[in-house]
Amino acid sequence: MTEQHMIQLLQKRGVTVEQISEIVFKLQKPYNDQLSEQECIDSVLAVLAKREVQYTLYTGIALDELAEKKLLPEPLQSILEADEPLFGVDETLALGIVHVYGMIGLTSFGYLDKEKMGIIRSLNDNKSAVHVFLDDLICGLAAAASARIAHQNEHAPDYSSKLRLD
Repeated sequence: MTEQHMIQLLQKRGVTVEQISEIVFKLQKPYNDQLSEQECIDSVLAVLAKREVQYTLYTGIALDELAEKKLLPEPLQSILEADEPLFGVDETLALGIVHVYGMIGLTSFGYLDKEKMGIIRSLNDNKSAVHVFLDDLICGLAAAASARIAHQNEHAPDYSSKLRLD
């Protein structure tokens, strides 16, 4: 499995690196006025290059595809078809991607999962396909790529000097 294989798999499911990078740009631009769209694309590609990310994406996408073909055992098939709100396994799987870049990624993931901006909303609202896992995986991927940029931003405010331990 390679980064290129994952890009093709995402494209097959209707998601491009550019769509993910648009989300990353929206998340990080307020904190980095020098941020370019290319940096966001590069960050998404860097996250996609990680093997654990590839395995996580592949697993979630495979489950969505199996659900579309009605090949999962019950009650799992019905749970995925209904996109049951209390299922939670989709978010849990996506957190595997998020944790690659720490707490910034975790908070960004929560925000994206709630707001569902860009391609995330399109995947979530698409009733002609099963994207139970994919929408959350894209949240995780965008959150991780965003956190990666945040960790590299030398111009980010340093709040540690203002902390008091009284």
